Order: sequence, then structure tokens, then C-alpha cells
Amino acid sequence: MTLITVFGGTGFLGRRIVERLAREDATLRVAVRHPERAVLAMSVGTGRTIPMVADVRDPSTVAAAIAGAQSVVNAVSTYVEKGSETYTAVHVHGARNIAMACQRQNVARLVHISGIGADPASRSTYIRARGLGEVAVQKAFPPATILRPSVMFAVDGGFLSILEKMARSTPIIPLIGSGRTRLQPVHAGDVAEAVYQSLLNPDARGKIYEFGGPEIYTMREIFDMVLARVGRSRYFISIPFELASPLARVLEFLPSPPLTVAQVDLLRGDSVPGTGTAGIEELGITPQALEDTISPLARAK
Repeated sequence: MTLITVFGGTGFLGRRIVERLAREDATLRVAVRHPERAVLAMSVGTGRTIPMVADVRDPSTVAAAIAGAQSVVNAVSTYVEKGSETYTAVHVHGARNIAMACQRQNVARLVHISGIGADPASRSTYIRARGLGEVAVQKAFPPATILRPSVMFAVDGGFLSILEKMARSTPIIPLIGSGRTRLQPVHAGDVAEAVYQSLLNPDARGKIYEFGGPEIYTMREIFDMVLARVGRSRYFISIPFELASPLARVLEFLPSPPLTVAQVDLLRGDSVPGTGTAGIEELGITPQALEDTISPLARAK
């Protein structure tokens, strides 16, 4: 039976990856810092799901979590820096620790989750860390498959839930950068399927994929869609990036910040797959439409 280690398997994307892989004849080792949260990733399937304590910043726990695994998935991500949990520590050093352990232990496949726009030369500390993490992974484990999804959505989480909450609770909706940023949102379930297909497909070794859904929207257009579905009318106010960043920095002190500096930085550029890059269709996946997920919101209370 195949053993697959998933780092970050209790997050928004990670638990969907675990759910997808659990439907196969495999044993899943969910490597997380807080194993009590791994119950969120447990799924009914033919395989077994085993929580294990591991911190990507600690090479020894990473090595232990990977021991005996044939495949590894790194879905660890953070949008807020807290103490020693910095973007560099998580997205660069953590990614390198996983890739190096895979190389040393002769792991067959490694799938590393990054994001569209990752750039080692970016002025944004978050975006730069994602880019440097990719470089570190490629250097330590050249056969790694790197997946760069656009902003992800699902009916029960992700940015769509944030927009719905705003649409229902506040009379004024802030539009960062006037809401002109172009996005090609991709369903988290489709990204999880892409992880599975990447592990299966030998042609995916050493490749970088950029994922988006079937349509491109501006942030304003997405807000309009959400408002139409929930039957609300709201006023919009434009927030320039120069004001959004310091505001987000203050909000990061909240337990669950509605906006982070990293998210503001991501909104400065379009989140659309580049031309000439491998896409989700090349893995045999027809992406789900954002509108199909937004539609049920009208029935929500």
C-alpha cells in the first residue's frame, strides 16, 4: 500500500487534498504542528489517515514525517508572520527542508503548492518568499512538481466566504485598488484533484503548472456576483494600495484578520495563469465555474 505524507493537511486546501487522496488505496500521513486539528482532515475512504506532529521549520520532524513515504505533498502556507513563523521560515526554509528530506530518503514524487505570481525578485516579502521557496525546492529535488493556483474558492471556505460575509454584514464594501485586479479563481477541489493527477502522471515530474478556472473576473465583478446572489445592494469605496497595506498590518493583530499585507500585495498584480505555461487542463481536469459555486449562496441564511 502506498504511503503519502501531506504537510499542511488541515488547511483550506490541505484537507481537500487529504480527502481526495483518501479515496485511493493509500495510507496518508497528515503532518501538522497541531495533530489535534488533524481530525478536520479525516475522511471516509479505502485508505488510512494518520496524524503526525511535524514542523516544516524543524528538519528532524520533517524527516520523521517523510520516512518510508513514496510521495509527499507540501500544502503549508501562512499569510501572517507571527514571531518565528515568518514567510522565509515557512515558505523558503520549510520548503527546502521538505525537498531535501525527499531527496535524502529517495522519495519518488513531491508536489509543492505555490501560487501564481511567486517571484524571488519581488519587493513583497510574501511573494518573494514563495518564489524563493520554489527555487529551493527545484534545487534540492529537481523532479518536484510545482503547482501555482490562482485564488481558490469553495462553497464552505476561502475568499468566497469572506466576500459573502461582507456582502451580508456591512453596508459599505471596500475595494482595494478600485477592484480592478483581474482574477481567474479556481475551485479548491480542482486543485486537490490536480495534486492527485500530478502524483500519478510521470510527465508532471519537474514541471510547473499554473491553475485558473474557466473565467477571468475583476474583484468588483466578483463582488457584484455575490451581491446579486444574496440579494443585497451595497455602496463601494475605493481603497488605494498605499492605505490598504498599513490598514492590513493593523488588522493582522486580530485572531482571524479579514485582510493581511500578503493579500494586499497579491492584489497589486493580476492572478491569471501566464500564456505558454502548463494548465489544469493538461492534467485532464475541466475546472469548475465560480458562478456555479456562488449560486447556492442565495439559499444560505
